[in-house]
Amino acid sequence: MVNFEPRILGFLCNWCSYAGADLAGVSRIQYPPNMRVIRVMCSGRVDPKFIFEGLLQGLDGIFIMGCHIGDCHYLEGNYEAEKKFHMVKKFLEFIGMQNRVRLDWVSASEGARFGELVLEFVNHIKSLGPSPLSGVDKDKSLEFKLKAIERAAGTSRIRALVGRERKITEFENVYGEKYPMDKFEGLFNEAIRDEFIRASILLFLEKEPQSIKNLALQLNIDSSEVLENIVVLKGRAQVDMSEIEGISPIYIRT
Repeated sequence: MVNFEPRILGFLCNWCSYAGADLAGVSRIQYPPNMRVIRVMCSGRVDPKFIFEGLLQGLDGIFIMGCHIGDCHYLEGNYEAEKKFHMVKKFLEFIGMQNRVRLDWVSASEGARFGELVLEFVNHIKSLGPSPLSGVDKDKSLEFKLKAIERAAGTSRIRALVGRERKITEFENVYGEKYPMDKFEGLFNEAIRDEFIRASILLFLEKEPQSIKNLALQLNIDSSEVLENIVVLKGRAQVDMSEIEGISPIYIRT
């Protein structure tokens, strides 16, 4: 689109990337003005919820910048940012929006690099076009899925896996063993899919009570898989059976 100017949100860490942006300005380095900046003390403080909420608001792209790996002012904050971002990308792959977010590193002395990265990302977003969640004709189905993703990413199961990934895969346990990364990825992918389905079920039930058959049709999965997740949600006290219609239990959001 010739006249399309992306709306991009940037989260910049105070100690490196924000200082790099300041240097770019002082040095009069030219780059597109499409990115609005929020300064954070550390890239590791960027909650995934901020990213999902930004996309839900119709932003065309979100860019997170932090200190280079090994140079974090808080020692390991950018490692945490990297793990969170890895999870965000995996969730967004469900709905094809993974290319609208980016994580990169800029030091306080890299004003030129800051300008180059912003220019590159703006051009990339221009090639994708406007967000399907912007404007009056937003994609309601996509919006629903992104809301489910936002909720799923905040579950204790996902947060625990993200928080413990490095400890599980990079360090030995008391028996001198490391958990293989490929097995962890399989476990992580399974958890992401499970929590996405469960969050979707909860959103559907918030609209109206439903049967397992109806939920399966809307989610386009097998009824047995819906039942398995309903059992988990009942165990979490998030759903309950309200009545039986014919031979079909009807579930509600508690």
